[in-house]
Amino acid sequence: MPNFRNVLIPAPKSRFIRVRCNQCGNEQVIFDHATVEVRCLVCGNLLARPTGGRAEILGTVVKVLE
Repeated sequence: MPNFRNVLIPAPKSRFIRVRCNQCGNEQVIFDHATVEVRCLVCGNLLARPTGGRAEILGTVVKVLE
């Protein structure tokens, strides 16, 4: 039986990102692998567009959350 304490678990490649809207300045947290269009909650501007893998971020990235 192998020793499972020495098996490394890979870290996820996806992250949550804090993005600022270019029109109104609102900041919100989005997933960087979003599968649907993400819109600003205040003005409705498009913040992220899905591309099949990582989403195309259209707003300004303020911080990458871990």
